[in-house]
Amino acid sequence: MIEEIIEQYYDEEILKADGFDYAVIGIEENGMRLIYSVSKCLKILEQEMTEEDAMEHFTFNVSGSYVGEKTPIWCWDNFA
Repeated sequence: MIEEIIEQYYDEEILKADGFDYAVIGIEENGMRLIYSVSKCLKILEQEMTEEDAMEHFTFNVSGSYVGEKTPIWCWDNFA
């Protein structure tokens, strides 16, 4: 999906979160902010760490980071 978004909005500045291309589920067009699936992000992290460590790393180092007005949107999509 990330390739299609970048192709469609080629003239826009879009901030990507490194290593999470597979987790992109859309874009918020007003601010041109990518929307990421948190459950997909966690699955990516769990390839290299435990579930608990993945959640801690994601919460503090990924979703807890503000990198300006283009900071991605994190969609908490797994309520199981």
